[in-house]
Amino acid sequence: MRRTSENPLLRFFHGMFRRHLPLESETSVFILVNVLDFVTTYWMLSHRESGHGSFYESNPVARFFLHHWGVRGLLMFKMGVVAFVCVIAQIVATRRESSARFLLIVGTIIVAAVVIYSWRLFLGG
Repeated sequence: MRRTSENPLLRFFHGMFRRHLPLESETSVFILVNVLDFVTTYWMLSHRESGHGSFYESNPVARFFLHHWGVRGLLMFKMGVVAFVCVIAQIVATRRESSARFLLIVGTIIVAAVVIYSWRLFLGG
């Protein structure tokens, strides 16, 4: 049996999962705000018949997933987009960390604005 230090594949994976990713905080906040966006969307869609107005998914691509595969499809679509952006940010961070940080911060601000707007609509404000 080979030791981890002798096997190059095991050494690669051991090193890969022991070090920190760049922009961990920015990535975590981006993921958190996107999860909040999904929860907000789900909440609003599930309460649309209870006298709080008629809400619908305004993103046509997300609406396609919602209509064809339900809430699970919507979740998979939204989290797939989040994963894609996070992977792109990590790739960009290897060359230009400031650009990757900018991507994540702007993405977070945009999604947070959508969440705030959605709650204002829901609460009638």
